[in-house]
Amino acid sequence: MAVVATKAIVLSSLKYSDSSLIVKCYTQKEGLKAYLIRGILKPKKGGLKVAYFQPLTQLNIVASHNTKGTLNAIKEVQVFNPYKTIYKDIIKQSVVMFLSEVLSYSIKEEEKNIPLFDYLESGLTWLDLHDKIANFHLLFLLNLSRFLGFYPDLSEKDKLGFDLVEGVFTDVTSQKNVIVGNNFFQFKKLLGINFDKIENVSFNKHERQVVLKIIIRYFELHLDGFKKPKSLQILETVFS
Repeated sequence: MAVVATKAIVLSSLKYSDSSLIVKCYTQKEGLKAYLIRGILKPKKGGLKVAYFQPLTQLNIVASHNTKGTLNAIKEVQVFNPYKTIYKDIIKQSVVMFLSEVLSYSIKEEEKNIPLFDYLESGLTWLDLHDKIANFHLLFLLNLSRFLGFYPDLSEKDKLGFDLVEGVFTDVTSQKNVIVGNNFFQFKKLLGINFDKIENVSFNKHERQVVLKIIIRYFELHLDGFKKPKSLQILETVFS
């Protein structure tokens, strides 16, 4: 068993027995890790607090990582990048709840991936510091696909449609998972941009929902075991 000090981003927490949590984190040094935190739900002074393990909180942890595939243990924790707005803003809270669910279904790597960790960290920090965030989740997920290995191939984007299965642009528009027409036009608005350009992208309520459904479908087609997020409906309500 090794003791590791690392940054970590909380993906999910699940109640275990009456007083404990199982927390899944994406760590900077060792990828995906699950921790059993015993007794954290009992009222007590000092020690670890439940508030540390809200979705997508950025932490510094000292943890015991074992090599047997069982649950790990956190020895010390502190919030690395305390959010200024996310937990005070109902819209940002809804976005974070949705993204944490998607990330839990998407990230399976049990080895480190520094570019992926850096992307999550910088994206969440951007969300915390900006106000115009109605399209943030769309771009966050689409650009996440780059780090998961299936970002769209942009080399022939003048073609008539986009094949969600192959991840390429195509003129063969009769296939089931090829998007065309206005759906295709809306989807293309997000390609090749970063978060600072997102204010220049405009969608109405219906277009935003359509693009989100396209991106969710894209993830379903490329990630084994990916599930449609339960929080999707909450997000659509918040932005309607």
